[in-house]
Amino acid sequence: MSKQAFEKAHCYLSQKRAEMTAFSDYLAAHPELSQEEYESSRLMAEKLISAGFSVEYPYLGLPTAFKAVKASPACAQKKPVVAIMAEYDALPEIGHGCGHNLHGTMALYAGLAVGEAIGETAGEIRVIGTPAEETDGAKVQMADAGIFDDVDLAFMFHSYAGESFADYRALGIDGLEFTFTGQTSHSAASPWKGRSAQNGMLLFMDGLNMLRLHMHDYCRMHAIIKEVRGAVNIIPDLAVCQVETRAPDKAMLAGLTEAVINCAKSCAAAVNTEVSWKKFMKSFDSMLPNLAAELLAEKTMAEYGVICTKNHLPTGSTDVGNVSYRCPAIQPELAITEEKLDLHTRGFALATTSEEGHSALVKGAAIMADIALKVLTDQSLREDIRAEFESKISAL
Repeated sequence: MSKQAFEKAHCYLSQKRAEMTAFSDYLAAHPELSQEEYESSRLMAEKLISAGFSVEYPYLGLPTAFKAVKASPACAQKKPVVAIMAEYDALPEIGHGCGHNLHGTMALYAGLAVGEAIGETAGEIRVIGTPAEETDGAKVQMADAGIFDDVDLAFMFHSYAGESFADYRALGIDGLEFTFTGQTSHSAASPWKGRSAQNGMLLFMDGLNMLRLHMHDYCRMHAIIKEVRGAVNIIPDLAVCQVETRAPDKAMLAGLTEAVINCAKSCAAAVNTEVSWKKFMKSFDSMLPNLAAELLAEKTMAEYGVICTKNHLPTGSTDVGNVSYRCPAIQPELAITEEKLDLHTRGFALATTSEEGHSALVKGAAIMADIALKVLTDQSLREDIRAEFESKISAL
């Protein structure tokens, strides 16, 4: 293991502490929604270019995505590769209530630090700018395109509150939009001539509530009415709703989504209406665990005084799940405050710009840089992580 590489990375981060916190706070003050992160992505790409990274921006047809690469001049044909993923999209009304400004900056500067040290080892560091995690999930398209297939470890840290942990688990998610159609008629004069699309949709909502009784543990299902066309004295001929299904593995998710579709078809037929459906977002996969990589993250966090809690159940969803089926991937959660705050709240957004948040940012960047350098410089560790990944994939 190259001591010089770690020293160079630590020295770089020590020099950039004030710059790092200012960058995160600037993103917090200028939040950009999914697929609209033009300034956030540009600022990150410019820093990487200035640091000698080879940068593709825009990337993969996504105007706010980028791929930045820096490799050791001594790299052989087959070199170790680590990818650090950066997020930077915000939430409507709330701003950076999921902490992407903070952990996106953390990822950026961890990548820059490893880039400063890459000449001391044989390997390649990639910083991947991944927009739209809150909506369509750019990592899904990236994973499908195969850009992670040659990576020894892809990872990011996510902001959290009250506790830190490496064993993050995520639910897979499908998002479907259902359109019910019927026939208009006067609600008082000739209601028998109408076919209410709204009735079809409302019956469907009742059906979803009944389906919940039969869901597996940790599965989730939620819906929202998006549109009803008509007026109080007109039988509605169009009604639209959106449904999300979530489950801890692919097979379970497929079964739950099929049950929802069958429910929609049956409810539409019951009131003599029609229904069609389409995806309104890319599907996120559940997280494929990699215990060897998680243990590495947990031990490295402990070296910096961050003690991880364990045995976490799957809760939310992330497009990092899709990456985890293409290469070893993890997403440790790092507490940016000791206060027990919920993500996606204004309170959490404020925590990202607090002194406590700034401290977590600097510490997290150092931990991430160490994890990347440990993987790049330790062949046995890479082999253990790859073996665990291959074992999980072969068992699917």
